[in-house]
Amino acid sequence: MPRLGILPLGRATFDVPFAEEKLGQMLAALDASGHELVGPRTLLMDADATRAAIDALKGEAPDQVLILQVTFTDAAMTLAIANAFPDVPLSIWAVPEPRLGGRLRLNAFCGLNLASHALGLAGRDFGWLYVDAPEADLSALLGGARMAGRLNPVPPQADAALGAGVAQALAGQRIGRIGAHPDGFETCAYDAEALKSLTGVEVEALELDQLFDTARAAAPEDTAAVRAATAAELPDLDQVDQEQLDRSLALRVALDQIRAKGRFDAFAIRCWPETFTEYGGAVCGPVAQLGEARVPCACEADVYGALTQLMLQEVAKAPVFLVDLVDIDADDDTGVVWHCGQAPLSMADADTTPSATIHTNRKMPLLYEFALKPGTVTFARISQAHGSPRLVIARGEMLKRPMAFTGTSGTVRFDAPAGKVLERVIGAGLEHHMGLVYGDYAAALHGVAAALGLPVLDLGDVA
Repeated sequence: MPRLGILPLGRATFDVPFAEEKLGQMLAALDASGHELVGPRTLLMDADATRAAIDALKGEAPDQVLILQVTFTDAAMTLAIANAFPDVPLSIWAVPEPRLGGRLRLNAFCGLNLASHALGLAGRDFGWLYVDAPEADLSALLGGARMAGRLNPVPPQADAALGAGVAQALAGQRIGRIGAHPDGFETCAYDAEALKSLTGVEVEALELDQLFDTARAAAPEDTAAVRAATAAELPDLDQVDQEQLDRSLALRVALDQIRAKGRFDAFAIRCWPETFTEYGGAVCGPVAQLGEARVPCACEADVYGALTQLMLQEVAKAPVFLVDLVDIDADDDTGVVWHCGQAPLSMADADTTPSATIHTNRKMPLLYEFALKPGTVTFARISQAHGSPRLVIARGEMLKRPMAFTGTSGTVRFDAPAGKVLERVIGAGLEHHMGLVYGDYAAALHGVAAALGLPVLDLGDVA
């Protein structure tokens, strides 16, 4: 049997005991496969440990390399592994987690998503699997039958005149990028000139310190006014740490001031870790409030995510939610979309009471928590997958179900089988953020794509 090199990736900010349990199941399945395994059998929690493991694995001369995506990680180490073994077949195995209404304990799918985008940009072929160990078909994965197939977009199915108004409305709008995107998030990279040439939207780069300093200087009465408005929406606001809450709400004051001064229509904000580690309060709640006020904000300084929100907002004339796709269950024929706690309040299920909460990993307020309301939804992303711009579209029905995970999340049934959507997301090399809006706007988005000169990739097209 071939010699299989394994590299188990994890992060300490997730549920480490649960991750170790999952890793044990994965290793048992691999041991039973008959392959000679080389490489570490414990989680690699940081870049230094991973680089040391890569160097050691080179000496073992593996015939294949398998990344075990046990929790979320950015794509930096995935690219390092791919570069260290340029001529060795590469695969990624990520594991799902149960939808129990609690925190995202692993978020491994999002790690697989970032990896597929980064490897697609790098032109590197790879195999992949997203399944629990007991159901894993490792022979298919390791035999090369589970490769990510590249998907090519097609011309939009609409006349440019249908989207001309939206394209004209975008031209001249401004995005404030506050802080650089995190390392390993190729999904959030951008070229300001290319973006302006495509859409006419301008990007101005600001430093995180400007946001923090403005928030620290916020007048107490301004923060108190935001708090009063927030308390009317979240009746349990007094249940979170009050000093951290005030710091969080002061970020809303600061964003309003920066917006007015810079005439910004949207923001792309480096939301972690510095808002927690250096400033001491979450920006997620203020982002939810601004989204409701039609000033979309993108996490992780995702400028194209902010651009996508602006486009969808113009199409739908309604608030937009920038989501992560965090799970797809082919057996249930559903996916789960989620973000920490920043959905616009108008997207809350009317039968639930939105509540104030804390960031599940960083343990600071303010975040909103509620299940997304049922109804028809459209997803979109102005994507740079595989190095060329295209508009990605998907449609579905948000189901009336309890929250799958804490924060703001919803369970969606796509208009194509979930297993096929999963294959297309990975094959597309799609970024991990998509804009969500209520209603069916697929035809209108084809018109916008035509007006902008973008090809279209429809995740529901399984022909």
